[in-house]
Amino acid sequence: MAELSVKHLLGIKYLKEADIQLIFETADHFKEVINRSIKKVPSLRDITIANVFFENSTRTKLSFELAEKRLSADVINFSAGQSSVKKGETLIDTVNNILSMKVDMVVMRHPSPGAGIFLSKHVNASIVNAGDGAHEHPTQALLDSFSIREKLGDVAGKNVVIVGDILHSRVALSNIFALKLQGANVKVCGPRTLLPKYVESLGVKVETDLRKALNWCDVANMLRIQHERLDISYFPTTREYTQQFGVNKALLDSLDKEIVIMHPGPINRGVEITSDVADSKQSIILNQVENGVAIRMAVIYLLASKIK
Repeated sequence: MAELSVKHLLGIKYLKEADIQLIFETADHFKEVINRSIKKVPSLRDITIANVFFENSTRTKLSFELAEKRLSADVINFSAGQSSVKKGETLIDTVNNILSMKVDMVVMRHPSPGAGIFLSKHVNASIVNAGDGAHEHPTQALLDSFSIREKLGDVAGKNVVIVGDILHSRVALSNIFALKLQGANVKVCGPRTLLPKYVESLGVKVETDLRKALNWCDVANMLRIQHERLDISYFPTTREYTQQFGVNKALLDSLDKEIVIMHPGPINRGVEITSDVADSKQSIILNQVENGVAIRMAVIYLLASKIK
């Protein structure tokens, strides 16, 4: 059986293209499973997974938990807000205490970039990065690419623009790595203040004119402004941001072609996209949510097969 080249999913930059294709083929199979009347498989009956979230999350946490339960794994949930971390316990001590309960895999979200990498060197369990600060969010990028593949047949050769707060977005960075690895053409679009200075060194082009970017692309991935990470003001007002970088139905309808609209969620309706765009037939936002469960099932299943 084909297997992943990695023991952990710490970031897209550690994967090979063959890993991504294997994850997609496995997710195809699990997508059939979750659309059956009996949505569970007994694949991971002897595996225990801890979801360790040091940062708030609704969709990602639910998606992972559902994926784990669909695979029949035993699941424990840990939220830092109600834990000994508040009393000063270190990350390694926290996780080692969880592992002493004979946990095989840790799905972790953490506000510090590189937390998953750090942990993988110090604990004896498979680590899945569910988002580390503004660094990476690998399963989101995988489900985004999987959704493009499902909608357009292939990722290679497609023109994808990522619009919005690129500077603070782990979704943007993971998407750039994943799309480039699969042979897509990538542009980023947003206010100059929200574009990292090094971004072109990642092999992407910068476009500050939204209409030009949309006329160029096959797919537009719309990111929200991460107000919780903005320590200073990066643009005058939200209204001004929306006028320059928000997508409404009139703009979408005025383009030369029909493009695909994506969004990793949560959506700030009326800011980066209007409701009539989010709910339009060009939007695959709900497909992304469904595909998230299949992709996370695939990742967990493939990593679990490497646990000795």
